[in-house]
Amino acid sequence: MAQPTNTFDTYDSIGEREDLSDVIYNISPTDTPFLSSAAKTKSTAVLHEWQTDALAAASTSNAVIEGDEATLDAVTATTRLSNSCQIMDKTVVITGTQEAVDKAGRASEIAYQIAKKAKELKRDMEAQLTTNNAEVTGSATAAREMGSLGAWVATNDVMGTSGTSGSVGNTARTDGTQRAFTEDLLKSVIKSVWDEGGDPTMIMVGPFNKQKLSGFTGNSTRFDAGADATLYTSVDVYASDFGQLQVVPNRFSRDRDAYVLDMDYWGVAFLRDFTMHELSKTGDSEKRQLLVEATLESRNEAASGLVADLTTS
Repeated sequence: MAQPTNTFDTYDSIGEREDLSDVIYNISPTDTPFLSSAAKTKSTAVLHEWQTDALAAASTSNAVIEGDEATLDAVTATTRLSNSCQIMDKTVVITGTQEAVDKAGRASEIAYQIAKKAKELKRDMEAQLTTNNAEVTGSATAAREMGSLGAWVATNDVMGTSGTSGSVGNTARTDGTQRAFTEDLLKSVIKSVWDEGGDPTMIMVGPFNKQKLSGFTGNSTRFDAGADATLYTSVDVYASDFGQLQVVPNRFSRDRDAYVLDMDYWGVAFLRDFTMHELSKTGDSEKRQLLVEATLESRNEAASGLVADLTTS
């Protein structure tokens, strides 16, 4: 079939209005499970400090002779720990013309870009908190950096060959040879945390090893729920010998790390909470800076553990 001669169609027409949706679709994830689960605390200096302590080991020889003079026990001092507050920011600069013209999907370019950058800053913070980064105290020419999760967890870590532990936030862990995530590795770390006095409630893993963990069988039998034709293959709660732990996938932590966390012992200390500033106007544009200054507070790293150096493919 063919069009009749001189048929006027949309290919010939001039002046048709564009069909541009007023919705902007963005699937970039903004969930930050570690930041959202950690306690929010206040810092009052660029070097945030806190103290930890521990009870003496339980004794089976605590027996006192009747009428005997008291023997004075030794007293141990608390441990003083610290971490540097890291400044993180995102900036926006929009011309006056771009703010003035009609736009699809947003009335104000400045407001739209600020909202977008705020989500990006939150994602950056989650990635920084959960990576393996040593503290940097900073100088006039070097930015301060917080010691992150990988540089703190050391007492209950299980690593691959040649891997070494981090130390009190100022020494990053050395990655070892990667190996497959197994249930035996996970169980050994959970037991180690419990032996140290922790009561972990969360297993934080990347996407690949979340699927690996869902393949752990334990002493259970998976079943097919015939009523709704659904095969349940995911594990969202891991019931260990020492309590139930929520299994949380994290898009921004390192996939090679599987953390066993007691979130009562992790905090994020804010020297300056998430804020926005107008920067000085130097021309026909509007400038904004979104900023946060904070650090990771490891209240007692022995309450958590790590299965390190896992394969990711």
